[in-house]
Amino acid sequence: MKIFLGDKLVDEKDAVVSVFDHGLLYGDGVFEGIRAYNNRIFLLDEHIDRLYDSAKAIALKIPMSKEEMSNAVIETCKANEIADGYIRLVVTRGKGTLGLNPYLCNKAQIIIIAAKIQLYPQELYENGLKIVTVGTIRNHPEAINPRIKSLNYLNNIMAKIEAINAGCMECLMLNHKGEVAEASGDNIFAIKNGVITTPPSNCGSLEGLTRNKVMEIARAAGYEVREAIMARYDLYVANEVFLTGTAAEIISVVDIDKREIGDGKPGKVTTELAGLYAKCAHSEGTLIV
Repeated sequence: MKIFLGDKLVDEKDAVVSVFDHGLLYGDGVFEGIRAYNNRIFLLDEHIDRLYDSAKAIALKIPMSKEEMSNAVIETCKANEIADGYIRLVVTRGKGTLGLNPYLCNKAQIIIIAAKIQLYPQELYENGLKIVTVGTIRNHPEAINPRIKSLNYLNNIMAKIEAINAGCMECLMLNHKGEVAEASGDNIFAIKNGVITTPPSNCGSLEGLTRNKVMEIARAAGYEVREAIMARYDLYVANEVFLTGTAAEIISVVDIDKREIGDGKPGKVTTELAGLYAKCAHSEGTLIV
């Protein structure tokens, strides 16, 4: 496997970073997860834009233009013969000292990995997920704003640990007000009487690109789509609930905290949207050439 490191492709065995890299020492950096389908990179421009927005929010200067970064992603996919797969794009603060001072890091480190991924087993897409609400709340927006896709994912990992310990693969996270935020790694939607609702990003969730694309697709299909503050009650009484994410795509939730959602099976609207999203993802994007 070839990894893009710094400014060039290297063999996987040579893809190493300093033990003084602040991404390792402090989770100081940003990243994107991107999908490739049918020899196209889906939503590449949007992912690159969000990467640079996240970097700006944490005062991290990326030593490469957006166009150069996009070309590096394409180059990495080509080198690894990835026509359908997953791309992890990471920018760390770079090598510094054992102290916190980020201004002592000379240059940001760029890492691009292109490989395969399957987040959930196929049977969960067919039968739906069971999730639980966890006690770990989503980061306060004025601590680490969830809209920043940072390398510091301990908040999400702590929630994931609770979910796994409860026998579930995913969970529901609330914000500091007790409102619905998101899952540990995905955005959440509820459908009630044909209306599709998702929490606004200022409720403590990442403004997911898959989330935004699904909202666009749903509106084009004639559905009313709203962003609104939600309580767990709104999920418990929904006709359908589903999660969205770059790796997860669209997956139905059929049980939350031992409350069966709808009839306990993936719903009609969720199934329709999953099909429309798959069609879109396999036909749009930046060609890997």
